[in-house]
Amino acid sequence: MAGGSCSSDVVLTFSVDSLQVVPGLLATAVVLGTVTGVVAAGLLCWCVLLPLISRKVKEKVVIQENKPDVIKDTHDVASKAKKKMKVKDSRLQPLQEEGDRLSNNGVAAFALKAKVVYPINQKFRPLADGASNPSLHENYKRTRLPNQIFEDSADSSMESMSQGEKEDGSSSTTIHSNTSLDRFYERMFPRVNSFPEVLQCNGCDVKLCLYSLCLQSLPLLDTEFRQEQYTMFVQILRINLTDLLLEKKIDRDLYTHIISSQETELEELEQKHQSQLMSNKSWQRKGSESQTMEDIERREREYSDHLIQNIEGFWKQIENVHQLLHDKAKCSYDEAEKIMMNLVLKMIVVESILCDSQEELAMEIQEKMIRWEHMAKVVESLKYQIQEESECRLNAVSKTLEQLMIKKKLTVKQKEQHLTELFKDFWEEVSRYNKGCSQQTKALIAEHLGHRNKLIDILQKKQKEERFSFLSRAEGSVDADHFIMEYHKLLEDQRELQGALEDEEDCKAIDAVAELCKELYTSASQMFEKLVKKLFLQTLPEITNLTLGECEGMKHELRDNLSTELEKAENERKTKIKLFQEMLVQEKQLWAKEQVRSSALDKYVCETQQQVVQGVLIRLSGLSEDSNKFALQRHKFLLRSILRTIALRNLAMATLTQMRMSRKIIIVQELKEQSALEKCKWHLQDEEQWQTQKEMEAHILEEEIKLEEETWQARSDFQQQLLLDLTDANNGIRQHMERTIGQMLIHHAQQEAAKTMMEDNSEFKERLVEAAVESVYVTSSSLSKVVQGYNQNTEQILKEHEKEKSKQLKTIRENTSKLRSEHKITKTKPKKKLPEPSSSYDLHERLISQQKQLLEKLRLFQKIRLDSLRQKKSVLHLLEGQLENKLKDAEQEFIAELATLARIRLTDNNSSGNRNVQSGPEPSNRIPSMKKLK
Repeated sequence: MAGGSCSSDVVLTFSVDSLQVVPGLLATAVVLGTVTGVVAAGLLCWCVLLPLISRKVKEKVVIQENKPDVIKDTHDVASKAKKKMKVKDSRLQPLQEEGDRLSNNGVAAFALKAKVVYPINQKFRPLADGASNPSLHENYKRTRLPNQIFEDSADSSMESMSQGEKEDGSSSTTIHSNTSLDRFYERMFPRVNSFPEVLQCNGCDVKLCLYSLCLQSLPLLDTEFRQEQYTMFVQILRINLTDLLLEKKIDRDLYTHIISSQETELEELEQKHQSQLMSNKSWQRKGSESQTMEDIERREREYSDHLIQNIEGFWKQIENVHQLLHDKAKCSYDEAEKIMMNLVLKMIVVESILCDSQEELAMEIQEKMIRWEHMAKVVESLKYQIQEESECRLNAVSKTLEQLMIKKKLTVKQKEQHLTELFKDFWEEVSRYNKGCSQQTKALIAEHLGHRNKLIDILQKKQKEERFSFLSRAEGSVDADHFIMEYHKLLEDQRELQGALEDEEDCKAIDAVAELCKELYTSASQMFEKLVKKLFLQTLPEITNLTLGECEGMKHELRDNLSTELEKAENERKTKIKLFQEMLVQEKQLWAKEQVRSSALDKYVCETQQQVVQGVLIRLSGLSEDSNKFALQRHKFLLRSILRTIALRNLAMATLTQMRMSRKIIIVQELKEQSALEKCKWHLQDEEQWQTQKEMEAHILEEEIKLEEETWQARSDFQQQLLLDLTDANNGIRQHMERTIGQMLIHHAQQEAAKTMMEDNSEFKERLVEAAVESVYVTSSSLSKVVQGYNQNTEQILKEHEKEKSKQLKTIRENTSKLRSEHKITKTKPKKKLPEPSSSYDLHERLISQQKQLLEKLRLFQKIRLDSLRQKKSVLHLLEGQLENKLKDAEQEFIAELATLARIRLTDNNSSGNRNVQSGPEPSNRIPSMKKLK
């Protein structure tokens, strides 16, 4: 009933016309509905799905491209809890001219540019139309100003080195391509001549310029020591010639001529050396404002070649002094050798003093370079201080405005609009600071260098006059040792005084630049304060309903936030300074190791070369003890002079190694800094953060191992150049010693020949020939018979000698062959198969081991050969003595037969040289001459 009553109560009446369908309207509705649906779907995909997919693709690309690279930036705390730490996609690109253009445009135009420049995870990132991004996090990392890249440790100079690496799609820390190395060699960096000029450099250029200064100081040091050596050589020669002058063996004119000629030749030798250097293209480009690593390495190689030639020229001049004394001073060989012995001994003392002084000065140069690097870092941190403050102020303002936005007193669009404007003003102020600091620093250093150079010129003139006065007083000196010590002490005091002046002027330059940075920093900081004050006390009260007192309170809150941000920045700065100091300590240890290696090389070369010369002199065994001593002392002088130069070259090679690896060293240092900063931020690490930190530490360890291997490889390359220089120098020493020992052997042979002529019985034989010619008993037939018997006896003696000689030499050869075959059997025993080398260092060790085995084998064969030669020499000497005795006996028999034939009575008075010849009556037929019969 109820259902029926209900249905009966609701009665719907429709007109028949209203239920009619119009086909035209229905079609139109269907088309409009379809179009509306398609447009709505398209907008939904364009606005929602496409940005989401694009963001995920970009993040994936960032992770793949930068996973092994340096961690440059991180997401906020909420993002860190869900994802691993990611690498910043790209560095901010500072464009000075772009900032100048943007200062005249509106907010929307600046936002359009800023969208491209800002990092992905920056909190206030305006969109192209000036609106804000609603998906920003509350907690975020401090933003970086675009200008920060100007002064950062990984600044534009570092980017210019790694730009090619990024283009190749590889990590900036793991580049091993030849293209990247070529770019590094071709990369230009400033050419500096003093430390204050380094203060104008940034980033990696600082290290390269400091190493370049070190390389420039080494040739100057070598030139000073060479001039000191020449002066002492002339003075020592003058003292020795004074003794001859007092003994009246030479006159005053000859004395003056010898000294002046030596001084002139030394000046010409130095001028020739300098002209050869200046003729090279690498030295001709020293006046340019920039240079490359390729230029530096080429210049060092050319300098090494000319330096060895100059040393050999000085040796030849010393060698010519002996001949000069013998020819012009009319000294005997023994007198000239005695003077040369004294001269060489004094020059050995000079070389010892110069070696010790050079070692001390080289250590001072290394310590000064480390001290300079620390000072340059301090100045660079002062320049970067304004950027740190700008970042801290921006972060503090952002936090304060964030609180207003939470309280609904400020919209997101208003917040980011004012932050963008403040960011732009800060950017312009920091750009103004950087530009003013660069220009004023350059002008300040130029003014300082002009004053510094004037002071150094005045000091050098006074020191030159002081040296001239000292040498004038020392011309009459007769004590060479006293002169050497006093003159060296004078030069040491002058070097120390000039070094103190340069250090004092450098400190003044540093103080002036630091004061300039502080003044500019104060001005910029005050401008920052004005901009922030304007924002809070003028702009915010106008756009919000906040009172002036509330804005003042927010400004006090801003100060608290700023203090917190500055404290964080200070902690980061201390962490970076600590890591930088650790790097300096490692660098100092590296230089100490290089010093030990250089000393070990000197000791090894001295011992081996002295053994070689001693072995040669022992094998000769014909020179006198004085001659042997003179040869050893001369070789010692030559060796010490070349090793002093090689020690300086070794320091240059180590410096070039550090220059070549500076790019990798800076990258590893940045990795360590980033890891240390992340450790400081993550006080309570979760599992993902802990795992990320472990991966970062493993990556740093991997890069350190690669750096060590590449450093070892680069050092080996330069070590090969050093060994080639040492080989060339040893060849020069060998040639010089060959000439010296050859002259000694010639003199010894002349003495032996003169001694033999004195012992010969030429007078007795002449009287015997005269008596035989005058004797009437000597006929042609009888004389021919005697001569024929003598010739037959002599031929028999020579045949027996050759036969015995062949027999003895055959025995020696058989014994030598037996020893060699026994050694070969011992060496050809089967060996264990060695494992494959796991690294280049293991391969090098394998090659060194094989080289030692080969050298040991060569030494053994050489020893066998020398023993064979020694036995052969002994046998030949013995057979020669026996042959000489037999020939003398045959000669005595011939003389006796001739005397009997001529009926000449011989009388002996203890020796054959005192025999008397007594003739009998003269025969009718005479022999015209004994020579004719023979």
